[in-house]
Amino acid sequence: MKGYVQVYTGDGKGKTTAALGLSIRAAGSGLRVYIAQFIKMGEYSEIKALAKFSDLITVEQFGLGRFIKGKPSEEDIEAARNGISKVKSLMGLAKYDIIVLEEANVAAACGVISVEDILELISLKPDNIELVITGRGADPKVIEKADLVTEMKEIKHYYQKGVQARVGIEK
Repeated sequence: MKGYVQVYTGDGKGKTTAALGLSIRAAGSGLRVYIAQFIKMGEYSEIKALAKFSDLITVEQFGLGRFIKGKPSEEDIEAARNGISKVKSLMGLAKYDIIVLEEANVAAACGVISVEDILELISLKPDNIELVITGRGADPKVIEKADLVTEMKEIKHYYQKGVQARVGIEK
């Protein structure tokens, strides 16, 4: 099967949810999925759920689990660089059918990885791997290289009325 490059971006909710839904659909078809999380660290609800598919879906976290404002720390950069290196090595192994770079666009915008890192992964992608890149603020160069780009646009969100992220729904 030919693999393509998909980008889920925009200010609306649903980018990670779309990538995880795709991952579960793929696992249901026997495809193997690798998810590299570039910002998150910790036991999020999706980590617990995806553990039930651990024979087909692997999740690794390369973030330190904190909000990055301003210049990222050396530790943040090192953690993300480890993720880029891991994904590069996996692309040559033919072990996974789908690779998800979760929040990679945000990681690039924060400076823990570069847009060039993402573009290099796109160029290294073998023909048979589907590459999914999520996160708001996708760089125009990443959008240009992608085969499919979906922009999540917020029309209305209850967060504006003070509703905090709820376990199992937003986190």
